[in-house]
Amino acid sequence: MFETYFSEMKTICIKYIAISCILFANINNSLFAQPISYKINTKETLQRIDGFGASDAWTIQFVGLWPKAKTEKIADWLFSTKNDEHGNPKGIGLSIWRFNLGAGSAEQGDSSHIDFGTRTDCFLQKDGSYNWNKQAGQRNFLHLAKERGVKIFLAFLNSPPVYFTQNGWATNTGRNGTYNLRSDAYPHFVSFLANIVEGLNKHDGIHFSYLSPVNEPDGTWNWLGSNQEGSPATNKEIAKLTRMLGNEFHKRGIKTKILIDESSNYWSLYKPSDQQRGRAIQAFFNKNNTDTYIGDVPNVPRMVVGHSYWTNTPLDSLRQIRRTLNDSLNKYKVGFWQTELCIMSNDKEIGCGEVFDRTMKTALYVGRVIHHDLVYAHASSWQWWRAIVGNYKDGLLSEQDDSHGKDDNVVDSKLLWLFGNYSRFVRPGATRLATTVFDQANRIIPEGDTDPHGLMCTAFRNKNKELIFVVLNYADTDKQIVFNANTNRKWTPYITSDKEKDNLRKLENINEGSIFTIPARSAVTFVSKQR
Repeated sequence: MFETYFSEMKTICIKYIAISCILFANINNSLFAQPISYKINTKETLQRIDGFGASDAWTIQFVGLWPKAKTEKIADWLFSTKNDEHGNPKGIGLSIWRFNLGAGSAEQGDSSHIDFGTRTDCFLQKDGSYNWNKQAGQRNFLHLAKERGVKIFLAFLNSPPVYFTQNGWATNTGRNGTYNLRSDAYPHFVSFLANIVEGLNKHDGIHFSYLSPVNEPDGTWNWLGSNQEGSPATNKEIAKLTRMLGNEFHKRGIKTKILIDESSNYWSLYKPSDQQRGRAIQAFFNKNNTDTYIGDVPNVPRMVVGHSYWTNTPLDSLRQIRRTLNDSLNKYKVGFWQTELCIMSNDKEIGCGEVFDRTMKTALYVGRVIHHDLVYAHASSWQWWRAIVGNYKDGLLSEQDDSHGKDDNVVDSKLLWLFGNYSRFVRPGATRLATTVFDQANRIIPEGDTDPHGLMCTAFRNKNKELIFVVLNYADTDKQIVFNANTNRKWTPYITSDKEKDNLRKLENINEGSIFTIPARSAVTFVSKQR
């Protein structure tokens, strides 16, 4: 009897010990494993950061006319750099605001071939005079942005004014792949652009730091015509316009810089689209291309701007495309801004563009693109497409019934706040810093700052000497990290996650070198002020 009893007890004990060992091993792996270690290399500087932004395209012309209480709230979300009583940011502190300079399709009404919601007014009138009361909603937001500290304003056009186009519309309907601008209208268009820059400065006190005169000249949607304003253009046409515009600005003493060429994707910046367009970097900044070289034109910085559409999937190409782009930029010593992105039909990982998404699903997907554009393309600026939309994934905020004019409600999104993990804390003039990543055995992990399925990190130093460390966790599990910049500072974390109040929510300060858990599916920005 006793032998049986002891035998059974022995078996139970062995099972208990085995189970305990397994449990301990699991706990040890999850809780006591050495975290990944990040070293911020404060002496190894990379690209300058000029700012983060979005555009006022289409919806702002209506929302900008809403009651003051609503427009002020929206402006706070987009531009404020102030904190609430708990130290949480009131907004995402955009530092660049893109102003959609209208072409006059709104005045044409239904005959414009353009949907009501995407038509725009034009300051220029048919008789050649200017009406400075036009685009009132958008101009209101120029003021709201300026009041909240925005200093960088960028005006962009999708089409020349309808009075100058070859087909009389602001869309390319019924045409080929050349610029929808009459050959005799180039001087008039250049004069219009100069008058706009001077006029909005005079009437609204807004100085445009930048002007982008063409938009997505390589986009085949422009060739076919669409329900939006737009026009294709060849490299020679862009160069001709840019030379004339630069000389006009110089003659008038206008300081606004001219940006080209807002390619619709990165491929068009470094390889041919067709015989007349593409390879924008080489076409515009290689002296051997005498027909298209604009590197010596007044007011033209040695920089290209482009959109990261269509280059974000499949995931295994995300890094390589940006590397190739950066190689071409370095070869010709040209800077780069990413000036537009929203979710498109190829972004299948998050259900494509249909239906506005307030969750981290879209937010982290976009965050991954921001990270790759900064780290691999060395973008000096990153800008989202539309600030406000209806029921589509191309806005930071959403007008709930997409009413185009009706006083309605606007809701925020996790995309807005995740974007703020960069825009609110990494200010114009900051410098990106290199990082080195070590595994649990203290071995360097090559490119360990970028795991597109897990942790992605970037470090920056603002002009006021603040250090910023942004960490995205794309994984479905928590991740532990340690980071060190050899500064002995305290760091303040701000988190964005799917939790209701995690909208850049301020957390308790941590000491440099301490273990911190990055929650699953979240973004955390650590801020350390100079002592």
